[in-house]
Amino acid sequence: MARLLKLFFPGLVAVCAVHGIFMDRLASKKLCADDECVYTISLARAQEDYNAPDCRFINVKKGQQIYVYSKLVKENQAGEFWSGSVYGDRHEDEMGTVGYFPSNLVEEQHVYQEATKEVPTTDIDFFCE
Repeated sequence: MARLLKLFFPGLVAVCAVHGIFMDRLASKKLCADDECVYTISLARAQEDYNAPDCRFINVKKGQQIYVYSKLVKENQAGEFWSGSVYGDRHEDEMGTVGYFPSNLVEEQHVYQEATKEVPTTDIDFFCE
């Protein structure tokens, strides 16, 4: 069966092996609390709803809390985006959803650590599954 699939659909094997896509970079640098950008910078609360335009971003509802992990360094005319995770209304969503959102969408409620480390972004920062 695999030989027949390869014969009639030669690109099928490659397509099945890829589970995501690399999207355009939103910035070349980001600010973090540490060199690996794994520590939470702050806790913010959404001031309005936001519908993600693509898989790099997260959907946010007004009033939701967002844990902020990095802040992209604004370049040219691009908007200012932060990376964070939103937790659902139910506590079952323990891992949360991670993605970008506009910084002007939120108000920081509590700063845990200052984002003083400037780190280059990589392709994986803008990878979508």
